[in-house]
Amino acid sequence: MAGLFRKILKSDKLPLLATGVCTSLLMVFLYILQPGILRFLDYKIYDQQLRRQHTTKTSGVPVIVDIDEKSLAELGQWPWPRYRVALLLEKIRQAGALAVGMDMVLAEPDRTSPSLLQRQIKKELMVDVRFEGLPKALEDNDALLATVLKGKPYVLGFYFSFAKAQAGQQASETTQAEEDDIKPAQVSVLAEPGAPAPDKALHSALGAVRPLPVLARAATATGFFNATPDPDGILRRVALLINYQGRLYPCLALATLMQAAGEQNLLLKLDTQGANSMRFADSVIPLDRAGQMLVNYRGGANMFPYVSAADIMAGKADPALLNGKIAFIGTSAAGLRDLRATPFSAVYPGVETHATIVDNILTQDFISIPNYAPAVELTATLLAGIAITLLVCWARAVWIVLPLLGMAWGMWEGTAYLLGHQRVYISPLYSYIILAANFGLLTVMKFWREEKQKKFIHGAFSHYLAPAVIKQIYDSPESLTLQGQEKEVTVMFSDVRGFTTLSENLTPTQVTDLLHDYLTPMTRVITSNMGTLDKFIGDAIMAFWNAPLDVPGHQKKALGSALQMLDHLNELNVGFKKKFGLTIKIGIGLHCGRVRVGNMGSADLFDYTLIGDNVNLTSRLEGLTKYYGQKLIVSQAMREACGDAYAYMELDAVRVKGKHEPITIHTAMTVEEAAARAGEISRHEAALALYRSMRFAEARAAFAELKESTGNTVLYDMYMERCDTLSGQPPAEGWDGVYTYTSK
Repeated sequence: MAGLFRKILKSDKLPLLATGVCTSLLMVFLYILQPGILRFLDYKIYDQQLRRQHTTKTSGVPVIVDIDEKSLAELGQWPWPRYRVALLLEKIRQAGALAVGMDMVLAEPDRTSPSLLQRQIKKELMVDVRFEGLPKALEDNDALLATVLKGKPYVLGFYFSFAKAQAGQQASETTQAEEDDIKPAQVSVLAEPGAPAPDKALHSALGAVRPLPVLARAATATGFFNATPDPDGILRRVALLINYQGRLYPCLALATLMQAAGEQNLLLKLDTQGANSMRFADSVIPLDRAGQMLVNYRGGANMFPYVSAADIMAGKADPALLNGKIAFIGTSAAGLRDLRATPFSAVYPGVETHATIVDNILTQDFISIPNYAPAVELTATLLAGIAITLLVCWARAVWIVLPLLGMAWGMWEGTAYLLGHQRVYISPLYSYIILAANFGLLTVMKFWREEKQKKFIHGAFSHYLAPAVIKQIYDSPESLTLQGQEKEVTVMFSDVRGFTTLSENLTPTQVTDLLHDYLTPMTRVITSNMGTLDKFIGDAIMAFWNAPLDVPGHQKKALGSALQMLDHLNELNVGFKKKFGLTIKIGIGLHCGRVRVGNMGSADLFDYTLIGDNVNLTSRLEGLTKYYGQKLIVSQAMREACGDAYAYMELDAVRVKGKHEPITIHTAMTVEEAAARAGEISRHEAALALYRSMRFAEARAAFAELKESTGNTVLYDMYMERCDTLSGQPPAEGWDGVYTYTSK
């Protein structure tokens, strides 16, 4: 393990690993902060999962009594007289409803009460009005409704306020209200050690808009219908209990359900983080820290039966629609509708939210975000961050996409499974963010690093390859193979004559400067002609053409490079004479043929180079330049490949060391130079013909004349010596004129 850790520390992937780990830790920090934009995204993921995993099956108990357009047309505009409301409530109860919740607040006196009308007319018009035959019970509509409410399972609605200014105004308006105007719940609290008090854990209201006191005192129960949406405007959770003046009050849905069940006791469980759950009858309702319940919506609007209030009043409603049901009175009439935005719809009737809460409790079909959810989400985030980091670091690009998509799909399906089967929501948001962040960031880093490597390789290869070759590699990388292959190439060897002797008269620094001043322009000549520099061997140069990429006419480009190098050397020698007090001579050998080219070396260190007999032959040709007194020697294969582009003068037919097959060697020149030396070349060819026809005396005389006229003592002294030897010891019959070298 320690060895692996040290290996990682030394690896070039350490920056990627460090970045991935740091980004994952940063994501943990963001998880703790919970920025608003990320909460917004989490809400949208929850909505999508809920829409996918919800069920449309309900308990069949909640029903909506709808004050719809039909009801307003038949019974008059809203608000209705309280006697009509009382009549509606009684008809609903008599149809068998278990309880009725009113999703409205009756906060003001009924202006249509006969007694109130009498007082108003007397006050404003100074006229006494009498209602003949009117029973005393019908003189005050509010009193009539209060009578109906007493002891019956009707729940009046009200709402709390949380703004100080509004709460202060409401308090001044209700200073005479008794404490029992709104009915608190009977709540027992089970608190863990260190848990906050209920008034600290739950939402606390500052004021309340109450029902009319006479109604509130008469009602068996009241319930608030506050519904606070999340910051994105979507209603996902509803408070079941709210603290007000040190007492806990139930929401309308819960209060109505309690009336229907005849169960008034609640058990609130608190832990160190706040509210945890609430027990009602046999149901344990999961709550968030503020005592809110996630509403498990069954879908869009109209998921519960609607019964028109007009049909109930007219006796036309099917009693089966209300018998054994829990009814909520709401309105779908234009201008009166209480609309909410939910995960399923932007216009969802608020009254159906109460019905959904009751339905969730009756079916015990709750959605919860358990206390362990943060630990699971953080663990998943870290694991996802580390997994994608390791993938990007060590996997090839083609193998990253599938695991990345697999992890993303797995997290999405895992969240869906938990929500659909366990009714637990574990958010995949931060895991998705870390997947995207690490993948994107590390991919950019790898791309940036590879770009740097490309620039480095470009810079490095620019010393070996022509710019045109490098451009071709970048434009068509598929044409570059470093796996090793056999192909036709042209090979060049170049060496400085007597460099060891020359360097004895120079300091080490001067030797270095001399090599630099010589090798730099020679290399540029090679690379500018599409050649590849293989290596420097001291003062020698090895280069080749037609690899790693194909170079059309590579033999001609190589021969042209050799002639340019010789011309350039003449210019360099002028400077060398001034700077170092000497001039240098070089010999160049050129040959073309098939070789093995590619990465050669050990498993750890290797070079892109070439090997084969044709490479060795080229080296021998370069070595022969000193024996023939020539600056350049090319093979017969080069002459045939280059054709008439250049001119040649045959030098000899030889067997070099290590080769059995003879080859013909030439020196090459430009066509213009050949024209200037036409007489010399003609006499040389004639003398060579005499030599090969074994007329050694005549050949010697011809070589002696050429030596005198050309000054090439090395070449012609060699032939004159051969003629003298062969004259004294004539060769056997069938002599082929090939000279065999036994040394390099």
